[in-house]
Amino acid sequence: MSLYHTEIQWGGPGAEWHKDSDLQIVIGNRNQVVPSSGRPETGTQVTWSGPQGNGSITFFDDGASFQGAAQFPGEGPVAYRGSAT
Repeated sequence: MSLYHTEIQWGGPGAEWHKDSDLQIVIGNRNQVVPSSGRPETGTQVTWSGPQGNGSITFFDDGASFQGAAQFPGEGPVAYRGSAT
């Protein structure tokens, strides 16, 4: 499990970043894509979709950060990034 402080950005690449809710990543399978006691490796990609929104992120710096995009119900897509707590 990994916990990340997140930010979203709307209005283009030069726009201001805004604090968003923390993101908790818990993924388990037989090959430990994401270790239960660590962070995702650099290059690991996670995508999700559901009634509360969707997102697609890629991890960097041995899982210390991620970048990607998210979209929440009734809103357009936004840039989405996070840093490990």
